[in-house]
Amino acid sequence: MDRITTWLGGLDGPVVYAVIGLLVFCEDALFFGFVLPAETAVVLGGVLASQGKVSVALLAVVVVVAAIVGDSVGYEVGRKLGPSILEVRPLRPHRERVGKAQEFMQRRGGWAVFLGRFVAFFRAMMPALAGISRMPYRRFLPFNALGGLVWGVGFVLLGYFAGTAYKTVEREVGTAAAVVLAVVVVATLVVWHLRRRRAERLEESAAEAADRRDGPAADAPAVPDAPRVDGPRG
Repeated sequence: MDRITTWLGGLDGPVVYAVIGLLVFCEDALFFGFVLPAETAVVLGGVLASQGKVSVALLAVVVVVAAIVGDSVGYEVGRKLGPSILEVRPLRPHRERVGKAQEFMQRRGGWAVFLGRFVAFFRAMMPALAGISRMPYRRFLPFNALGGLVWGVGFVLLGYFAGTAYKTVEREVGTAAAVVLAVVVVATLVVWHLRRRRAERLEESAAEAADRRDGPAADAPAVPDAPRVDGPRG
């Protein structure tokens, strides 16, 4: 992470926009999220904006546009190639997670596109799954745009205010207090992430329990009618 920060910090302003925008685009269009989650680069870009190396407003615009366009390309890839795209080598170790993403898409529809934007694996998968499921693009686009806007602006500002707060605390109180602030922020994010994961697991467990409860009744064999017994004739 330090190497990435140093590398981005050594780039010129226009190159920073291009690199971060390209990472965001590729994560959604080409599954690059398995290598480097784009939100990491976006937060680092916000930190650089707090240092005056790039414009926070322009960076937010670049990130939002790259997210929306990247998702649209991922949607088209899924629509054109169909389920075969799920058999590519990078996805083979993640078949269980891909299955959960497909179930999430079936349950939530367009909202899965929006909510998936905030989970790294789902962010890379949801556009393609929407295309595979033949979700109309006119339905996909509003959820895609809303997710890209909230996610892009939110994570840029997260990096920007984190960088600004660090500099302010360091100047007014000292480096030790700034480090404590950074640790508290990171711990808060970790706790939030763990609680979100726990909520997701509880939701999955509830869905599985419901399936098990409903399954036997739905799959029970039909009971044949009792044979008809005619009384004696005559």
